[in-house]
Amino acid sequence: MNTIWSTYVQNIGTLYDSRSLRFSDFFQSKYKEIFEIEDKKKILEIGCGPGAFAESLSRWYRNAEIFGMDRDSNFITFASKKAPQVHFSEGDATELPFEEESFDVTISNTVVEHIEPSKFYGEQYRVLKENGVCLVLSARKGINISAPCIMEESDYEKEIWQRAEKFYDQTREKYKICAYPQNEAEIPLNMEKYGFKNVTTEYVTVNLTPDNPIYPKEMAHAMINANRQGDLDSIESLLHVAGDVVTESEVEELKRLVNAKYDKRLALYDEGVKQWDTNMSVTMIVRGIK
Repeated sequence: MNTIWSTYVQNIGTLYDSRSLRFSDFFQSKYKEIFEIEDKKKILEIGCGPGAFAESLSRWYRNAEIFGMDRDSNFITFASKKAPQVHFSEGDATELPFEEESFDVTISNTVVEHIEPSKFYGEQYRVLKENGVCLVLSARKGINISAPCIMEESDYEKEIWQRAEKFYDQTREKYKICAYPQNEAEIPLNMEKYGFKNVTTEYVTVNLTPDNPIYPKEMAHAMINANRQGDLDSIESLLHVAGDVVTESEVEELKRLVNAKYDKRLALYDEGVKQWDTNMSVTMIVRGIK
């Protein structure tokens, strides 16, 4: 079993909740216009994590067969239970466990920066059918503004995070996280370099602002709680990443403090007291044809 990513890098809750929002049906028209894969029958998501994006794809393309693959066992177990209509399996993006010309579409989200380009594109080229579509989604710099009640940090909290900081740096280096960073020019250049034609680039912005009246209450609450889950997962990871310098009792106290902050944020929303905190993501979408 390989559980490195879900244990040390990004937990199931953080990834599932954040991707469920970013690939919500609320935004599907933006993505589908760029993807241009309405007629495709067999779609593979590489590095699917806990399956939120593949789950969305299964709703957006009901006539297609959706496959999701990730090398983290915890992700695949969770995804298989959450979205049984998708074919999930464990596998490595550098050695895809599929035959040549098996798929009409390969798609990945925030994977390209972690894998050596010749292997990343070479394997997708191999498993794609002639005229198959390769879609590479990459997160670009967005806007993240927290509500004042979330930003408040006690000396107790600051001291613990400062104590643990170097251990996170060591983890990123040990597991080669973002070992192949590429700018907005390098991603399409690499796609062309490894054989794809008719390469295009587009960008999708997703504005996750709870106080924006275009969103229903349920979705606004989901935005706030997705941030809560991300913070709680970061705290939980302290025991795995910095367990030598952080105790279980300290982790539990941090969780209590964070939950109190987010309870207050939800209460302010329900009272109509606007904070205008926001998470605006920018996703670059690079599309190429085999």
